[in-house]
Amino acid sequence: MDLPERNPIKAELPNFIKESLNKQPTEVLKSRDYILVYENEEDIRNIRIDKNKFDKGNIDPGGVAITAKGNDSDFVSRFFIPQATIFEDPVTGSAHASLIPYWRNVLNKKEMSAIQLSTRKGKLFCTSKEDRVLIAGKAKTFSEGTLWIE
Repeated sequence: MDLPERNPIKAELPNFIKESLNKQPTEVLKSRDYILVYENEEDIRNIRIDKNKFDKGNIDPGGVAITAKGNDSDFVSRFFIPQATIFEDPVTGSAHASLIPYWRNVLNKKEMSAIQLSTRKGKLFCTSKEDRVLIAGKAKTFSEGTLWIE
């Protein structure tokens, strides 16, 4: 995928997000999505979000990405959307439009590997190019078809 970069900036965490988390982040940023930075990969694996409290807010459009340096990758993340049918998104390309520029600045790297730690998991290969981000990874074909437009 080739997406426009969304550089996150420091932000205040809304109460509905803060109250829903079992552990508070060390840093809060926002672009379209809130980016919550944690100390390590174990924090990301162990985050629990109280869906009842989380769903009291709305970030339309957008969601909440939690992230930290990875053990076997440059960074890891998980992604949640309040009031969504699917609470935790398995692999979220659009969130990486903010995560890639954040980690580029922290790690001083333009090419990085990332793992989204959802139940399904996803390994992403990320590149920061000027005002764009490139995201690659393995995928399974769900369906194929033909569309005619007259």
